[in-house]
Amino acid sequence: MKNYRTLLVCIPLFTLPFLLSTLTVEKAEEIKRFHTEQEMAMFATMVMDTSLPISYNAIFAGSGVCQKCHGFDTLGVASVDASGNDVNVVDDWRATMMGNSARDPFWRAKVSHEVLLYPQHKNEIEDKCTSCHAPMGHFNAKHLGAAHYLMADLMSDELGQDGVSCLGCHMQNQESLGLHFSGEVKYDTFKVAYGPYPTPLVSPMLTETGYKPKFSTRSGEGAQCAGCHTLITETLDFEGNFTGNKFVEQATYHEWLNSAFNDSISCQGCHMPSLDKFPVYLVTGAQTEPRNPFYLHEFVGGNVTMLKLLRDNIESLGLKASPGQFDDVIAKTVNMLQNRTLELNLKLESRESDTARFSLKLTNRAGHKFPSGYPARRAFIEFLVQNEAGDTLFISGKTDENFEVTGHNLTYEPHYQIINSEEQVQIYELVLGDVNGNVTTALVRADHALKDNRLPPLGFTKNHATYDTTLIAGAALLDEDFNRENGMEGSGSDQIFYHVPVSSSEAVFVSAKVFYQSTPPKWMQEMFAESTPEIDAFRTMFDAADRTPVLVRETSDYFAPPVAAKERKPFQNFVQLYPTPSSDGLIFVKSSLLHDVKIFSLNGQLLNSLSSKSGNYELRLPQKGLFLIKFEGKNGRVQVEKVVVQ
Repeated sequence: MKNYRTLLVCIPLFTLPFLLSTLTVEKAEEIKRFHTEQEMAMFATMVMDTSLPISYNAIFAGSGVCQKCHGFDTLGVASVDASGNDVNVVDDWRATMMGNSARDPFWRAKVSHEVLLYPQHKNEIEDKCTSCHAPMGHFNAKHLGAAHYLMADLMSDELGQDGVSCLGCHMQNQESLGLHFSGEVKYDTFKVAYGPYPTPLVSPMLTETGYKPKFSTRSGEGAQCAGCHTLITETLDFEGNFTGNKFVEQATYHEWLNSAFNDSISCQGCHMPSLDKFPVYLVTGAQTEPRNPFYLHEFVGGNVTMLKLLRDNIESLGLKASPGQFDDVIAKTVNMLQNRTLELNLKLESRESDTARFSLKLTNRAGHKFPSGYPARRAFIEFLVQNEAGDTLFISGKTDENFEVTGHNLTYEPHYQIINSEEQVQIYELVLGDVNGNVTTALVRADHALKDNRLPPLGFTKNHATYDTTLIAGAALLDEDFNRENGMEGSGSDQIFYHVPVSSSEAVFVSAKVFYQSTPPKWMQEMFAESTPEIDAFRTMFDAADRTPVLVRETSDYFAPPVAAKERKPFQNFVQLYPTPSSDGLIFVKSSLLHDVKIFSLNGQLLNSLSSKSGNYELRLPQKGLFLIKFEGKNGRVQVEKVVVQ
């Protein structure tokens, strides 16, 4: 769909149906010759797309109203990038977690779980939860004098179910940004839409929608995200009494403030990247000026599992996006996790007669903690050591058929500096403790953090003004290299040491993988022990969902057995290889000695063999990974090389 592009005709999108109906026969035939019947049918479907709400309440308008001019342009003029690809903000948004915040079945199930535990606080719990997940319905109800905005209200409110929609961001009061948290978002009550462009074209938008576009110097600031991405809850004991304590359920905005990014890269800089310097027309029409920079409304985070679950339950959840649109967001989310989140560095520190000691350094590249946001989210390390035959010598952090990490403690896994057992696994997470000091996943019972070893961002320090909402908790506080390097805070990194029992005569292959889970099975146990219609519905979807942990980053290396100096033979290498590692599998070989070649996979499988080679020649390795190449000289000399194809 995104590749269909037509004539560069400057006509407003909302006039297209009228024009098509009044064209002369000759003009109609001309268009038919330019487009196929399939294309015309597709365009007509898009023009008539009314699945997004076009209604108004006292304050807000639905996303369908904005779609008229900021949605897909069938003429291929507006909202396209340099290659002609559609980048319209409405379709980018509609399959995101922001666009589906009010229909998220996990959220609905969790709200029902909290209410089930404390029915006497139903109104307060539901009112707080809807303030961020259904802001346009919530604020409108409060503006009209309602004491609470409840889940029952949401179920019958089209604009509430529009989620964090267009005006849910663009109508925020600009003077209050960054000053209010926990859903206490302030909105202007006059018909205005704030944006980042100094000269908005007022007339078409005001005429078509009733909202006046207005430039704001604060549009695009990280503070725009503060109201919902810092959530502080009030603690209840098991009888439902308020203890007077407060718990920071999430503080992504404050984590960003306590980082090196807060004066250079805003939240939007990563989650709404711009198209560099390429200008984009916001709507078709001769009067409009192209906007530069143009900000993509991708709102990509890390929640791959829930996006897949939403995609697979579109009809039953009443979602307003297509499977293809969800697939686009899923692909962008995986790309964010794998390419903009983490760095790994693996080293062999020492090797003794029966033990190899490795270090693995993780460095956070995000502008907040990793993981961040809702406290269910966690990352864990799979550390695998194999011999040359591919046999497993040691593994920490493998998962079972239910996607649960094996070997972890029944309560929670502590933070480790040294791992020397397969029953130990490094998990980066926030663990909530209740008033009795026990683990809980009920947010209203959260009293303090039993553990928070989520990787801080670069520049994070304990003396920052926001540290009280971004605390490190548990054994990570005692780890001298957690967020420290050369004794200085703010590295955004952690180093783990793995002590692995191996024979001194063995060559070993070591791989380290970091996986991300937004909805780990352990987090669901407390909620799934109960039954409400929302919990039961979500449980069915959850059990059927693809919950495979997302591989964020991996690194690997091959370590030959240590050889004493007296055992080393002179002139051992008679073959030279380059480049290593290889980016495409092509290896150049140089040797003056006649030899045979055998290429093996890491598990010992013979992949290819060549006879009587010498001089300069090429080898093509078949696939990505690590390979062993054995060169057998005709004079009896043998050389084995490891080659990594990235």
